[in-house]
This record gives sequence, C-alpha cells and structure tokens, in this order.
Amino acid sequence: MKKLLLILLLTYSALSSEISLQILGSGGPESGDRASASYLIKKDGKATILVDFGGGSFLHFGQAKAKIEDLRAVLFTHLHIDHVVELPALLKAGYFSKRNCTLDIIGPRGNKFFPGFNKYINLQFGKHGAYRYMSDILTDESDSFTLHIMEVPKDTSYHFKEFDIKAVYVNHGIVPALAYKITIDDKTIVFSGDTSAESDKLIKLSMNADILVAHHAIPENGYEGAAKLHMKPSRIAQIATQANIKKLILSHRMKRTFKHEKQTQEIISKKFKGHIIWAEDLMEVKLP
Repeated sequence: MKKLLLILLLTYSALSSEISLQILGSGGPESGDRASASYLIKKDGKATILVDFGGGSFLHFGQAKAKIEDLRAVLFTHLHIDHVVELPALLKAGYFSKRNCTLDIIGPRGNKFFPGFNKYINLQFGKHGAYRYMSDILTDESDSFTLHIMEVPKDTSYHFKEFDIKAVYVNHGIVPALAYKITIDDKTIVFSGDTSAESDKLIKLSMNADILVAHHAIPENGYEGAAKLHMKPSRIAQIATQANIKKLILSHRMKRTFKHEKQTQEIISKKFKGHIIWAEDLMEVKLP
C-alpha cells in the first residue's frame, strides 16, 4: 500500500504544473522607478498569459526571460495609456521571434470616449493605421504571426485548452474597463484592473481565489475625485474579506499612495486576515 501511495504521489508531482505570477509593472502613469501596470502568468516557467502592458513593461518582459512564442493570450483591462502603450513594441519584436501561430488578444468594448478594442488595434495596425507597415499582422499572410482580436461585448467567459478566462465589466468612470479571473490548472488569479468597485461584481468574481491583484492607486483619505475611479484601501479590504481570497497583491502603486503603506496595511488587516503582498517590479509569486 505504501509503495502504491508513493507511486501515485510521484505520478501526481510529475503531472502537476508550476504556476506563478510575475509582476512586470507595479506602478502607475507617473514617471518614476516603476514600470506601469503589467502582469505575466507563467506555467512551468514559460510566459503563458500577459495582462496589460504599460510603460516599461516591455523591458521587464525580456528581463523576466519571457518569450513571445510562448504566449497563449494577451489581455487588456482598459485602454488608458499606462496599461497598453508597449503593445506595438511587443508585436514588432514578434517579427524577430520564432512565433508562427495566431495570438489571441482580448480587450474592452468602446463608447463615445474610447474606441472599441477592434477599432483600437486597427487604428494602430490596420491598412490606414499609425503602424500600417505592420498591417499584415491582422491577416493570414503575416510574415510572423496573426493577431486574433477578441473584443468583449459583455460579461463573458472564454475557454482555452490550458486555461479559462472570465471577463466582467467594472466601473472606472467613463472608461470601459474589465476585471479578469483566470483559472489555470486548479489555480485562480483575479485582476481587478482600475476600478472603484462600486458594485459587488468584483467580490463575486474573486470568490475563493488564490490571488487577487488589486490596484491601489489612492490612499484612504483625500482624492475624492479619484475615488470615483479607484478603490480605497477600505474597499479593497471588504472585497478581499468577503471573497475569501488567499493572497492579496497591492499593485498599480501611484506616487500619491507612497508613505501611506503603513496606514493602508492597518486598514486592510483589520478585516482581511490573509497574506498581503506589496507588488514590486519583477517580483514573482509562486502558487502552491
């Protein structure tokens, strides 16, 4: 019996994958020593899912030893510059990689203030776009690989061979914005994106998640205008507690939150008893 249990344990270990989350960018839109928001989910050390790609994240993508040919999907929470600006650099670099298969790329719908994701990509890479010399990337005749654009029309689930993605719309003022839940193997990682989280949608999305990456862009006091766009620490605490998450990563750390870390930690810890992690660029968190 002991031999059988040992064989089963060894077999399970051989078949199970190592999942990790690497922070490519933990900062906001200001100039500083942090890259803007960007996250990389790795499976067995390989870059699998990229979430947002703000300023500075392309450099960190390389420093993380990530390869474009390993990516299975790229997700964008919204189209603010500090979340999307490095995409052209990534796609240009793709021409010099070994990638030759389609890349799924997911983003939000539009409104009168922002283009829908399909239009946004075409404004850059379409036949009349800013980077029209790369327009073949939107066709089957691409010299490297083809983009498969997926604009999220409403709260939607997507099923891939290796993982599942659920995208839900959350409040970020006038900006169409998404939060994502990614289930890979038996692990769940949720990205709040930028949101005030006025409804309970983020709580429902995050239920029992292994990790919630919450954007901490404002301190508890002041910045009432920004509070219509971002979560205060007390709201992050409510969500983390009610959703019963295991680890909370505080990211998108804007300069107005610096020197408030102790206060924020105290506010969140009063309600949330799980593990709180302050995001740093290139930090890698392995999921047990």
